[in-house]
Amino acid sequence: MDAREMKIKAAAVALTHVESGMRLGIGTGSTAEEFVRLLAEKVAGGFKIEGVPTSERTARLCVELGVPLKSLDELPELDLTIDGADEVDGALRLIKGGGGALLREKIVAAASGRMIVIADESKLVETLGQFPLPIEVNPFGLVSTRITIEKVAAKLGLSGSLAIRRSGDGDFTTDGGHHIIDASFGRIPDAEALSSELNSIPGVVEHGLFLNMAALAIIAGPSGARTLQANR
Repeated sequence: MDAREMKIKAAAVALTHVESGMRLGIGTGSTAEEFVRLLAEKVAGGFKIEGVPTSERTARLCVELGVPLKSLDELPELDLTIDGADEVDGALRLIKGGGGALLREKIVAAASGRMIVIADESKLVETLGQFPLPIEVNPFGLVSTRITIEKVAAKLGLSGSLAIRRSGDGDFTTDGGHHIIDASFGRIPDAEALSSELNSIPGVVEHGLFLNMAALAIIAGPSGARTLQANR
């Protein structure tokens, strides 16, 4: 089973948790896109859902495949969100934002009764931090914000490069008009403390630590998919 097959397997298991009539948050990324394709097949067969996409990229795919969409303002309370992750630990703490949609992903997840994460087993880690932590920042005062992030990280014993994400010849810009700093800390032993410190920095719009948000994680490997519940 190759990587794409594992993503499809995880997406298929996640789809069994979706009931007709649900208000559904729809995530961003390669695994979430496999979920959208499977969902679209059911919708074509008469399955009823109203979806809220977490990015313009996801919205375009949903429109292309015929998945009905609403805005979060139209559906401010959702039943379930299905989304991928860049890292998942045993307590179902996540790092997200590799695709650049972490702000909208977190807003949609917070508006949902439940969040289910879908991923292949390469994303399962003992301690978060091998994947660089995306930190969404306001373009105004970017250098100052970066220096402050370095200081709060050092206070927690964290170090590593803080790289402004690039796209083509310029800085990457999120759907909300912000930039992303990818923080290569290597290992984050206290994700809660780092989350609190980053939230205190005015120039930080949001960060990719999703804590106490996922109810289930569906992890696919060569032998099939398994479902993990939060160990917290």
